[in-house]
Amino acid sequence: MLLSLVLHSYSMRYLLPGVVLLGTAPTYVLAWGVLRLLSACLPARFYQRMDDRLYCVYQSMVLFFFENYTGVQILLYGDLPKNKENIIYLANHRSTVDWIIADMLAIRQNALGHVRYVLKDGLKWLPLYGCYLSQHGGIYVKRSANFNEKDMRNKLQSYVNAGTPMYLVIFPEGTRYNPEQTEVLLASQTFAAQQEFLCKECLKIHIHIDRIDKKDVPEEEAYMRRWLQERFEIKDKLLLEFYDSPDPERRDRFPGKSVHSKLSLKKTLPSVLVLSGLTVGMLMTEAGRKLYVNTWIYGTLLGCLVVVIKA
Repeated sequence: MLLSLVLHSYSMRYLLPGVVLLGTAPTYVLAWGVLRLLSACLPARFYQRMDDRLYCVYQSMVLFFFENYTGVQILLYGDLPKNKENIIYLANHRSTVDWIIADMLAIRQNALGHVRYVLKDGLKWLPLYGCYLSQHGGIYVKRSANFNEKDMRNKLQSYVNAGTPMYLVIFPEGTRYNPEQTEVLLASQTFAAQQEFLCKECLKIHIHIDRIDKKDVPEEEAYMRRWLQERFEIKDKLLLEFYDSPDPERRDRFPGKSVHSKLSLKKTLPSVLVLSGLTVGMLMTEAGRKLYVNTWIYGTLLGCLVVVIKA
């Protein structure tokens, strides 16, 4: 019985991150709303800088749970970034938390607040955050014939013209699975169950980085397509070697020397304490609780209304 209690408590430890991350959402959106009002008459760049800092606070809290709380090891390979820079981050899309890998790299360049995403259109309906991510510099796109390339180009150009710092995250692979391909999904789930992937924990995250200078990227569309395809062929070969190399020494690692990158608590814990403290303080009063609930309800409705107007 005691063993069952221990195992149950161990499995429930992931409840805390979910409660904190979701529970502090109204607090964060309220803080952003106040910032937006106070900076309405100030230069746009002032608001952008403050918004980047606010965004960094929330994402630092996310990284606290994914790195420090879980105890996962981050192993970096390849051309490790050293300084803050404007980049386009192209990565493979293997899970629903791939965006956090981008955050892991950005915070190590002190550029966490500059992260902007190219997002699938359906995410704009997320409660509270759907509208916020768009104003922070995120770009929603439809993965179909309705994709508006001109609109995306105009948004990106507006950021360039405004001098917006960019850590632009794109997942060119897009959809990770098609729910209509039931046979493929069943085969994948069966294989995962056989390999015990469904019950194993990720104790290490291996990240391979290849930084490419802008001048080395083709500008013509035809050459760009081919270049991008070649980059993903290289990526697929790396993953094949990582998982299935006949040489045991080359398996479960990328080529070259790895660096165990430990994220300092100084970069993440203060965000947890600040946002959690503000949320708890709000919930301790009747007026605060009413404001909290109304933010969830009316903030979500207002966000959806803004999304509809912009569509």
